[in-house]
Amino acid sequence: RSSSPSLFSFPDLQNFVTAPVGFPHIMKSSAFLLLLLPLASSFTFLPTNRPSSTSLASSTYTLDGRALSNPVEPTNNFILVKLDEAADETDGGIILTKKAKQKVTSGTVVAVGPGRSHPDSGILMKVFVEAGEKVIYGQYDGTEIDYQGSKHTLIRDSDVLVKYTGEALTTDNAQTINDKMLVKVESNEQETAGGLLIAPTAQKSSRASVGEVVAVGPGRAAMNGEVIAMEVSRGDMVKFRDFAGNDVKIGDDDYTVITMNDCLARY
Repeated sequence: RSSSPSLFSFPDLQNFVTAPVGFPHIMKSSAFLLLLLPLASSFTFLPTNRPSSTSLASSTYTLDGRALSNPVEPTNNFILVKLDEAADETDGGIILTKKAKQKVTSGTVVAVGPGRSHPDSGILMKVFVEAGEKVIYGQYDGTEIDYQGSKHTLIRDSDVLVKYTGEALTTDNAQTINDKMLVKVESNEQETAGGLLIAPTAQKSSRASVGEVVAVGPGRAAMNGEVIAMEVSRGDMVKFRDFAGNDVKIGDDDYTVITMNDCLARY
């Protein structure tokens, strides 16, 4: 109950209620309403603690610690990838420090941009990656961001070396996109005419540039948007440029991803 002085007494209200119907009653009603006006202005309306729909939406997504009202959507041929967790120890059980951990270059696709427009024709070039697929990309590619409290990266579709589905990358589920191919590299060990093995350090400074094609992408998109078919097939042996491509490890075997332009010959 408020301790402030009342603007009208209880008998006044009782007289108003019990007054007979007629002109005097109408006059009393008008006086009663006039008494209520200053009383209504004395009320204070306090804001409720219930969050608005706008504040709820803004707290749904976060980017680098900033609240967003909408999810992050890649543009052009960019791909949003949630990074895999870095390994805490080696296969031999050695615990790795933060500095000793290798940079993660793999993850799961969260969202994909609509594609890149061809600079000459303006036709949209499709991105051959879908949300939910796992990808491996180059070590120096991408822009890392903190999205939804975890590490993500934004890469171009041209940065993708291999994509796959499943728990682990194998030669059976490995796929390449655009005009790239996955090649199992032959060993660089050589031997003399007498059968002695020559160590790689004793050979000329070069890396193995011959191998078997394991996976082939659909091909490069032409100016009119049509895909140009690849000139090699799975199972072909190829010779490619020295130092071309990006290395990929599948199990204990060495592979490399090269483009069709890096392929010199097949046999």
